[in-house]
Amino acid sequence: MSPLSQSPLLLWAAYAFGGILTGFGVNAAVRPAHALSFFGLAQPPQTSADRRAFDALVAVYGARDVFMGAAVFAAARNGHASTLGCLLLGIGAVAGIDGLVCRVHGTGEEWGHWGYAPMVAATGALMLGVLD
Repeated sequence: MSPLSQSPLLLWAAYAFGGILTGFGVNAAVRPAHALSFFGLAQPPQTSADRRAFDALVAVYGARDVFMGAAVFAAARNGHASTLGCLLLGIGAVAGIDGLVCRVHGTGEEWGHWGYAPMVAATGALMLGVLD
């Protein structure tokens, strides 16, 4: 029997996480105000100067997610299981920090991030062979 770290189910889970991240990133680029709703923060600023700054910062957030998704796809496609495992651990940490930001600002949306952080991190840990 092959080790759990070589299970094709883990690879498909990684592809799914990569797709979700890419989708979140594209959403942030196309609909910045909607992307802000995932953090439960106040509506975007109304003045044009503040709105431009807001849109730019959310675009950076969107680019972060798109590039995390692209990195997952690249590592998965090229068969780099250990790299993919490390990426997924890092993405789990990013989700944890995103949830912490929500918690610190009292938005009540932290579990929207903390709910999937362990799934991503556990998939990464399994790909690294912690249960082999």
